[in-house]
Amino acid sequence: MGYKVAVVGATGNVGREMLNILEEREFPVDEVHAIASRRSLGVEVSFGDRVLKCKDLEQFDFSTVDFVLMSAGSEVSKAWSPRIGAAGAIVIDNSSCWRYDPEVPLIVPEVNAPALETYMKQNTRRNIIANPNCSTAQLVVALKPLHDAARIRRVVVSTYQSVSGAGKEAMDELWNQTKGIFVTDPPTPRKFTKQIAFNVIPHIDVFMDSGDTKEEWKMVAETKKILDPKIKLTATCVRVPVFVGHSEAVNIEFDKPISAEEAREILREAPGCMVVDKREPGGYVTPVEAAGEYATYISRIREDATIENGLNLWVVSDNLRKGAALNTVQIAEAIINRNLLKK
Repeated sequence: MGYKVAVVGATGNVGREMLNILEEREFPVDEVHAIASRRSLGVEVSFGDRVLKCKDLEQFDFSTVDFVLMSAGSEVSKAWSPRIGAAGAIVIDNSSCWRYDPEVPLIVPEVNAPALETYMKQNTRRNIIANPNCSTAQLVVALKPLHDAARIRRVVVSTYQSVSGAGKEAMDELWNQTKGIFVTDPPTPRKFTKQIAFNVIPHIDVFMDSGDTKEEWKMVAETKKILDPKIKLTATCVRVPVFVGHSEAVNIEFDKPISAEEAREILREAPGCMVVDKREPGGYVTPVEAAGEYATYISRIREDATIENGLNLWVVSDNLRKGAALNTVQIAEAIINRNLLKK
């Protein structure tokens, strides 16, 4: 018997990708519902070879579904996720709303799936599970197997994040600015603080009192919650003129010795990881190759001679997939595969 699934925010970039991935992975569904705000009532979205008409969030009966994949932003999730969870459905939320709530698990299945078992057995659970930030998701997939092998002490990460992480308006701005430059039409920043075409912007989310941006703070807090609170991490998050795919330059300091070759072999066997690491021109992965793929790609694995037990990595993944929609679907799959949902 299949499951009944509702996708909230079905008209957005991530919502549409959730529908694509449910179909691609042959998720065991009996029913799929596309849910959006009232202004999107009747808007058509694709689910495989079927067309779904969006239903109104305010009118939908969530007690009739098993899973709700939520991708409608923090405010909507804050208002609706507790209500939906109380109605009996499992909410897997892609916003930042619940990530730091100590009563809500923050899950990347390749990293901390056992936390689902603990949570789902609680009689007092709120039926809300959080999906991490896109830049964190791919990072911890790469860090987990190395942490198990040699215990990570400190991580320094610089991100190169695509505009799709900021939504459709951001993608449109990159496209329009790029075209405009070629016809001598000066680009006007709207979504971003500065020109994004042919430029990089070291600013994602709001600035905090520390001087870090909220995106950088998220990576620190989420890595500690998902992987290990003892890991020290510092991040610099940068928006780059790429449509899809986040890249990260990662420097890691370990407690124990670990060579580049040992790391390469460990990562080749690790779930969710794909090592493409040839020390020759083109022997690495860029966002263009990662777009549309499931894996977290790891390249440029090499030892850092400036610190004891240090490694450098280059990590690339499709931020709309592993960073958002794919991870959400994988959480639902993990619940099913572990027989944690009573039907």
